[in-house]
Amino acid sequence: MQLLMFILASYGLTLILLYGSIFNDIRPKEGKLGQLFKCPLCMGFWTGLFILFISQWSTLFTYEFNLSNALIMSWLSSGTSYFLDMIVDDYGLKISKRGNDA
Repeated sequence: MQLLMFILASYGLTLILLYGSIFNDIRPKEGKLGQLFKCPLCMGFWTGLFILFISQWSTLFTYEFNLSNALIMSWLSSGTSYFLDMIVDDYGLKISKRGNDA
């Protein structure tokens, strides 16, 4: 259950940073930071690392902060944030229909 809470917290923070209208005026548009704020895979990594770091002050999940956990949890956050961003949008599941070109 702790792992699910970590994944959902990471995904939620990633979405807020990437798409939240409250950040529209301060979100970078160009350069390396601009690229970071357009990529759920990249932002997911950093949100996972941030959430793991602040988890020492939370009882929601309790993972030891060390190098191996930091890498593994950041990778997990990155992958699941990207996966969920690719299959879910504001209207539910993203379902695209592909025509038969044959």
